[in-house]
Amino acid sequence: MARTKPSEQLSRAEIERFLAAAEALHKSIVGPLLAYHGEHYQALRKVHGPLLKSIETITGQKARFIQWNGTGPAQPRDKPPG
Repeated sequence: MARTKPSEQLSRAEIERFLAAAEALHKSIVGPLLAYHGEHYQALRKVHGPLLKSIETITGQKARFIQWNGTGPAQPRDKPPG
């Protein structure tokens, strides 16, 4: 039986599963109330950046589950119309 060539991109269903898992990981990273100078906070911060970058690389968009409530990196707000 011949081996098929692996896909270069995730399917829509695989992307949805990835996003669900990424959101769960994001929540576990930002959930604990830790002092910013602590070792655990710094370690979580180091893993958070690559997670958000991988979401952007895979989906072409920033993580939609990051809100303006201090749980993620600051993102520019849209300017109000007018």
